[in-house]
Amino acid sequence: MARGRKTIAKRSTAVAAAKEVAKRRSATVKRATKETNIEVAVNLDGKGVSNISTGIGFFDHMLDLLARHSRIDITVKAKGDLHIDHHHTTEDVGIALGQAVKQALGDMKGITRYASLYMPMDEALTRVAIDVSGRPFLVFKAKFGRDKVGAFDTELVQEWFQAFAMNSGVTLHVETLYGTNDHHIAESCFKGLARALRSAFSIDPRAAGEIPSTKGSLGG
Repeated sequence: MARGRKTIAKRSTAVAAAKEVAKRRSATVKRATKETNIEVAVNLDGKGVSNISTGIGFFDHMLDLLARHSRIDITVKAKGDLHIDHHHTTEDVGIALGQAVKQALGDMKGITRYASLYMPMDEALTRVAIDVSGRPFLVFKAKFGRDKVGAFDTELVQEWFQAFAMNSGVTLHVETLYGTNDHHIAESCFKGLARALRSAFSIDPRAAGEIPSTKGSLGG
């Protein structure tokens, strides 16, 4: 009987520790250059609420999807040199969002760390695998049939993923296995990332307070 009470007490302590970690997992980042002025805020333990304004309609749509399906609350306010093109704004949002995520993760104690999945979007299918390792790396394999979706350059999908991975400190593999509709291909990439983040960032109550690495630290 005493052993049972001790087990329950340990579980309660672990759950309480996990909740305490979750309270701290938010961050705000501001980035200002001659090309862009950006403010990003994230809450990794939110409900997927988004407040996105970049001036790029398709990009806003992708970031809305990212928030909704990751359950991360994301605010992005960006003003950039859109009269030139969308490159600087897209890349710099990726940088700022990645930095905010990295700050919110903190020492990464208790996180699940790994996740992988297949994300279908009608005829398109994308595979996403992530290691929240603190060691940034991106492998991105997706072929688009057109230069643009609406006014958005399809090549900027990879640029955003590159900026996000390098600044969030994650190892990320994204590969579209097949697909013919460029909107669907991009959407499967962003939704796949969202679901991978949702799983990998989640706190495992059994490992609360532990660094999920045999090294005892992440990012070295």
